[in-house]
Amino acid sequence: MLILFYITLILLFVYGPLIKYYERAWKGIPTWSQQAQTHAVKVTVIVPARNEEENIGHCLYSLSTQEYPADLLQIIVVNDHSADNTARIVVEYPASNVQLVNLSDYVSNPINSYKKKAIEIGVGLAEGELIITTDADCTAGPRWISSLVDCYLARGAVFIAAPVKIEAGKTLLSVFQSLDFLTLQGITGASVHKRFHSMCNGANMAYSRQVFYEVDGFRGIDNIASGDDMLLMHKIFAKYPRNVFFVKNKDAIVSTQAAGDWKAFFNQRIRWASKADKYNDKRITAVLVLVYFLNVFCLCFLVAGLWNPRWLLFFLILVLVKTGWEIFFVRAVAAFFNQQSLLIYFPLLQPLHIAYTVAAGFLGKFGRYEWKSRKVK
Repeated sequence: MLILFYITLILLFVYGPLIKYYERAWKGIPTWSQQAQTHAVKVTVIVPARNEEENIGHCLYSLSTQEYPADLLQIIVVNDHSADNTARIVVEYPASNVQLVNLSDYVSNPINSYKKKAIEIGVGLAEGELIITTDADCTAGPRWISSLVDCYLARGAVFIAAPVKIEAGKTLLSVFQSLDFLTLQGITGASVHKRFHSMCNGANMAYSRQVFYEVDGFRGIDNIASGDDMLLMHKIFAKYPRNVFFVKNKDAIVSTQAAGDWKAFFNQRIRWASKADKYNDKRITAVLVLVYFLNVFCLCFLVAGLWNPRWLLFFLILVLVKTGWEIFFVRAVAAFFNQQSLLIYFPLLQPLHIAYTVAAGFLGKFGRYEWKSRKVK
């Protein structure tokens, strides 16, 4: 345990400056405001959807009521073999620029990444020069598309990572997810801004249709179940490192609800973790390894503390130091998303966060998960 003690100290004192780096980088991202004439670009929004009858109507309403000319906006919902009323809701939706595409018309045999295939088909049918992707359980404010198009035009962007917010409810699970996601969003913005490594979320990102084809789309990564967002971003970043941006604009935020139960939450996070060893960007791999093993060792000291109280004391000190490093960073990100009220729970949920990080990371590599009623290895 003594060797583990010294290794943990080394990891902790690498982790601390890294978090401070992210904090400074996040604060250094300029808040984006409109600079270009945004009503000049044909846009296609692609929404992959599977069994989303409870959410798709809200999503379509937020898209069809955008402050963006309807004749320059194409909305493609790709129905991924839904067994509910998702397709009917889309077909009956009263907006002429909403189009339903059934994935079953294009895919007859089982594949490993239905979402990538759905997006690929959507891009193939797209009329817009700018592709925007979001999820069927997301909603956006009225200036969402305008804010992304503005960044695309004013900065010459070929790929835009944009902010996503998990709405916190009254349950412990929803608060935990919201806080966890705040950290991820802060790291996303900071890393993209500094070009330290590339991160994004498929619920809110945009890219040039031409560039999608220049990098051969999902070719080479289409056998990986997850990664329709970050793995594609890595390909584009490798070709256009100076034309990839994070847009820090509250108009650009999309919101989604927290997973409804712990099983759904863990399946989601395991799905995200499953692509961790597929990144070509080794900088993000190094960060993930650092974070994972710091949490593993923290958990080891918690378990060891059941037999020896001094290791339990060391665990508590580790958690306090780790929380001290993180709290100022999370506070800065929470201010952008108007979620400062959640910070009171942040120290209290640290032990749970450590345990979940270890479990999700392990199962993402070695386990299976279920997503949208599909079991994936």
